[in-house]
Amino acid sequence: MLNGLIVVGLLVLPIVAVQQRGFDLRLVAGYVAVVGLLTYAVYASDKRRAEAGGWRVPEATLHLLEIVGGWPAAFLAQRWLRHKSSKKSYQVKFWLIVVLYQLIAFDSLEGWRFSRMVKDCFVR
Repeated sequence: MLNGLIVVGLLVLPIVAVQQRGFDLRLVAGYVAVVGLLTYAVYASDKRRAEAGGWRVPEATLHLLEIVGGWPAAFLAQRWLRHKSSKKSYQVKFWLIVVLYQLIAFDSLEGWRFSRMVKDCFVR
């Protein structure tokens, strides 16, 4: 229950940003659902393989799935399957991805003000 509330809380800002940008929420939700199911399935497969001592899914693959939109499902998989939840180096990268989503959503709502400031620092 608490994990679900955390995911919902982390999704508020991205959902508002997507809505403000005029995207069709149904299409975005469908995309996130498909990527989320795939992400959860890959986490579950990796967990089974870890327990069996078999070939593992590379962490880069798990992070790629998170980056393309599977981070909510990854969060739930980490908690429910108890997979990758205690590996510190993995968690640092995972939370950087989540924070990046939050920052991009916030910047989007601000009219890309911060992105333009960063761009102006490098492009003259």
